[in-house]
Amino acid sequence: MDRLTFWGTGDSMGVPRVYCECGVCREARTSGRNRRLRSSVELTTGDGPLLIDCGPDWKAQMERFGRREMKRVLMTHAHFDHMAGLPEWADSCRWTKNTGRLFGPEEVLATVRERYPWLESSLTFHEADQGLSFGGWTIEPFKVPHGKNGFSYAYRFAKNGYRWVYCPDSINLSEEAKAFFSGVDLLVLGTSFYKEEFPYHTRSVYDMIEGQELVRELGAGQAVFTHMSHDVDLGRTYLLPPNIRLAETGLSLELGWEA
Repeated sequence: MDRLTFWGTGDSMGVPRVYCECGVCREARTSGRNRRLRSSVELTTGDGPLLIDCGPDWKAQMERFGRREMKRVLMTHAHFDHMAGLPEWADSCRWTKNTGRLFGPEEVLATVRERYPWLESSLTFHEADQGLSFGGWTIEPFKVPHGKNGFSYAYRFAKNGYRWVYCPDSINLSEEAKAFFSGVDLLVLGTSFYKEEFPYHTRSVYDMIEGQELVRELGAGQAVFTHMSHDVDLGRTYLLPPNIRLAETGLSLELGWEA
């Protein structure tokens, strides 16, 4: 059965924060349950793996999972924490004489080209504004608001009646977006805080309180919260419904229905 594995579950700064001595950051430096690299997931199918996002921790993530090559990456948006590993990936492709395939909406790829104009010597870029297919999955993009940080893309995957959405960076989803996400079997949603106290207009991602309501409103069967800051302590019990869990590095979920 196809699987979804969490390579990174942290927000843009990761955990621990280099400057911080809070309890979560101290724990992340010792036993390490709260140690969170930048958010990324891998979809594994019979056609191989597809990595979603390639942030600055890509090399450490590859080492952790014992991987020596990567053939495909799908981008959600062109922010540092989601694309800063692309030069290292391209360099690995150059040395192994493989050509990586980078997928994403045209405006995301355009920003990547502007930031890293040399990548296409080792990678091929594939526009995915109309969606793509991989491993039997139909993958559809949807542009979502990222608050003060602009925009991101969420992806809706469907195969044999099973549907799931990956949406690591969003807030204040439109009714059209909610309709796009409605009724999925699994929602992976970015929630940087349990309850974020900053003014709403200054924020860029849902918190867990809002995320719970969104899961209920969408009628999602299951949900996993990711993209978490040092506000979130995996050793703490949060008041979450039984169909919602917090992501941890290495969490692996089966996707689809059992025969």
